[in-house]
Amino acid sequence: MHLPPIKGVLALDVIARLGSVSKAAEELNLTVSAVSHQIANLEEFVGCKLFERSPRGLSLTSVGVRFHQDVSGALDLIASAAQHAQSADAVEVLRIHITPTLASLWLMPRLPAFRALHPDIRVELSASPGESDFTRADVDLDIRYGVANWPNLHVETLFTEQVIPMISPALRKKLQIATPADLAGQDLIFSTVNLVQWPRWFAANGVPAAPTRYALSFDRAYMVIDAAIQGLGIALDSNRMAEPALRRGDLIPVFPDLKGIEVQAHHLVFPHQHGQWSRVARFVDWVRTEARA
Repeated sequence: MHLPPIKGVLALDVIARLGSVSKAAEELNLTVSAVSHQIANLEEFVGCKLFERSPRGLSLTSVGVRFHQDVSGALDLIASAAQHAQSADAVEVLRIHITPTLASLWLMPRLPAFRALHPDIRVELSASPGESDFTRADVDLDIRYGVANWPNLHVETLFTEQVIPMISPALRKKLQIATPADLAGQDLIFSTVNLVQWPRWFAANGVPAAPTRYALSFDRAYMVIDAAIQGLGIALDSNRMAEPALRRGDLIPVFPDLKGIEVQAHHLVFPHQHGQWSRVARFVDWVRTEARA
């Protein structure tokens, strides 16, 4: 077996991912000239140009694109083999990436149940906006929000969600609310980060003039939901994020027919080979049941 220069393969993968030789050099802890030399050695080995050189930097040729697609799959397999070796004689570590709001309001309340079922799996949870980069081999699976458009990855939709008006039972008894227009004069809680905000909700429910001032305003969903639980006003947020409060009865929908606006879905996303790992397969089975429940 005559393998290509492995350092050159790694350099090509990092440059293709970051789009910059200087950034690749920084990640690989090398000089720019050293990275360029590794690419030159790789091109000499394969006998063709993998990059186009211009004053703006390097860009993959059509051959380079195909070569990168082939070797990135091989690098994923190497990373998978290393993960298997690391966990062969130890507790398995499941590494999940998720958005902060979904982590705190939906997944965290359920994790004790998962740990009780699978005490041999240790969970490492990273919560941040954006998507994880599986080429870095530091995440097993991602729970993403949005349109399911991630080619070459396994994608499974967990659930959609509706944004609905919610209120504490005690406050609901005090207020005379029969129609959406009745909310215009109430203490409304505004979320600066919500995908659906009060003006859109009022418009969707036939109320032409939405309030321009709100009793409270927050930039975190959990604060919006907690304020509503405390009876400080009426919240407009995701029924999924407020699920524990709705289940306990701390919050109730303002309207029996919900009058919700459906938004996009949350999805399980991971490289296909990760699905063969026991820790990932067991988590997927469990979270799928939780989502359907």
